Amino acid sequence: MPASVLADGLRRIGAGTRRSIARLGFAARFFVAVLTHSPAGLRRIRLTLREIYFAGVLSLVIILVSGLFVGMVLALQGYDVLQRYGASESLGILVALSLVRELGPVVAGLLFASRAGSAITAEIGLMKATEQLSAMEMMAVDPLARVVAPRFWGGVISMPLLAALFSTLGIFGAYLVGVRLIGIDAGSFWGNMQSVVDFRADIVNGIIKSAVFGLIVSLIAVFEGYDAAPTAEGVSSATTRTVVGSSLAILAADFMLTVFMFRGVGVL
Repeated sequence: MPASVLADGLRRIGAGTRRSIARLGFAARFFVAVLTHSPAGLRRIRLTLREIYFAGVLSLVIILVSGLFVGMVLALQGYDVLQRYGASESLGILVALSLVRELGPVVAGLLFASRAGSAITAEIGLMKATEQLSAMEMMAVDPLARVVAPRFWGGVISMPLLAALFSTLGIFGAYLVGVRLIGIDAGSFWGNMQSVVDFRADIVNGIIKSAVFGLIVSLIAVFEGYDAAPTAEGVSSATTRTVVGSSLAILAADFMLTVFMFRGVGVL
């Protein structure tokens, strides 16, 4: 009896592993298909602009408000630590490097996944459930070029802009707390920040991070929506997988990119 239970467990593990590998392969083929159909989709510039508005502009409120409060909290916590060592004038450096290198791309990516990524998945999944994608195929309209590619590139383009705005509002929030509330010298706050933050090593690498996160979130969102079961439960499960999978992928990619960018194996 124990041997049969063990064999049944091993069969289940093997079946789950095979399904996961097969789904990963399908996702890779789907990504290649999206890139192949992207020129046709990008020629419909109005569709791409609409998706940039949908994914980017409609996410501005949560990105800007979150960035402002993250910067304010970071300034309060940073000042409390720095003043113990007589380095409170370095608050601007701490906030700028933390936001530009790490918090800006990562937190903006997580917010983007929860707001825009889940919405993209739900939209494509509902189009599949209501057979709109099948109707497009019957009318000789390619759904990858008409539906998937504009949403994919809309997310990829929007993400670096949202991360930049997040970091900008975070630095402004730190200025409000550090200079206006606590009383740090404004010249030291901005001057130290300007002298230490490097455009190539810090800002450009932060932009690269946010672009990679946008690519990851957009790909997972459109794939989960396109692969969702055409039922209400299937669309709901796909939306959940988008948020969870995107969050884990962002954190894993952040570690890998940080190793290459800031630990001696330079990307640039």
